[in-house]
This record gives sequence, structure tokens and C-alpha cells, in this order.
Amino acid sequence: MADDPKKTGLDRKLISLSEPHEIQSWTRSLGCTAEELKEAVRAVGNSAEAVRAHLKKK
Repeated sequence: MADDPKKTGLDRKLISLSEPHEIQSWTRSLGCTAEELKEAVRAVGNSAEAVRAHLKKK
């Protein structure tokens, strides 16, 4: 996700944990907590598709 929260597109395929608004957006979108999101990114990388799959397994 870009630093500008209004930009979309390719950035929606990658999860960045560097900005609070990005974490908030991804936790809402994925239905998880910030800690679950961070753990998933550590486990499978920052691909949104891989993180979704990881979270569904739990």
C-alpha cells in the first residue's frame, strides 16, 4: 500500500507494516488483529494473497 491511503492498484497486492493507516486498513480487510497480521507477514512474506491463505488456515 502506498503512503497515500487514497492510492490503490498494485499496492493492494503487498502488505506493508510501515504505516499505521496501512496496518489498520489490512486488519479491517482481513478480519484479524495487528499482531496476527504481523505474525502472518513474518511467516509468509508481504504478499496479500499469501497472508490471506495463512490466516484462513488458523
